[in-house]
Amino acid sequence: MDSRVRGNDGVAVSGYYYSVFAIAKMNFPMKISRLSLRLAAVCVAGTVHAVTATPAAAPDLDLAITYYSKTVTPDGVTRESRYQETMLRRTGHVWNARVLPARAAQHEHGHEGGHRHGLDHGAMSRHVSYANGAPRLQLVDAGQRAVIAIPATEFNNVDFDGSWERAFYLLEPRLLKTMTVTNRASPAAGARWREREEHGVYQRVLWDEQRQIPLAMESGDRAGTFYRRVDVIARAGVAAAPWNNLQGYAQREYADFLD
Repeated sequence: MDSRVRGNDGVAVSGYYYSVFAIAKMNFPMKISRLSLRLAAVCVAGTVHAVTATPAAAPDLDLAITYYSKTVTPDGVTRESRYQETMLRRTGHVWNARVLPARAAQHEHGHEGGHRHGLDHGAMSRHVSYANGAPRLQLVDAGQRAVIAIPATEFNNVDFDGSWERAFYLLEPRLLKTMTVTNRASPAAGARWREREEHGVYQRVLWDEQRQIPLAMESGDRAGTFYRRVDVIARAGVAAAPWNNLQGYAQREYADFLD
């Protein structure tokens, strides 16, 4: 029996020999070693705050990103998750927006006396900017016309690891220096595959030198208990900057959504 469900946050999940379950942001119950998580962090955001650096000169890009994840539990359950995002990269700014199912536009959140409870951050656009040596995070709720400021102490609660480099480049460029260039065929001119492996956990990146962005990232273990892949379609940055069109939006604080 195969089942598939897509939530309001655009995450599609399929399972084999288990009942349909609600899931968000690929948070699986499977236990993975700390080493596995560290090496997989190139494909998914980590949970440890990283030291940020001043953004290097890199071209403006408009990206379409597909995230895929699969885990196999010790009792034989295979769980898969897939979702897509668009991303605008400009000097000092990154804007990510989840590609949502059509019905999500009709999804209404509960209100009590004008106060809205809960924060569906997975479905909101996020604006990460960089100034004065630190990243700043805002969630943008277009439906409610609100901008929610997220303090650094709450980054982990909205699945942001605090790394400007990972937000801007999708990985930390310094990791590339620890990887070996391979002869694996590349589908794009100027992009080369790099990889590293330690204790049966591998990490592979198809890095575009000119555009300074990975076109694909893979991580997993030889035992086949987990696999992550990120595919990126990169185009020259021509879309209008949405963070310049937030006039009239209400300014909210993260604390407004805490019960």
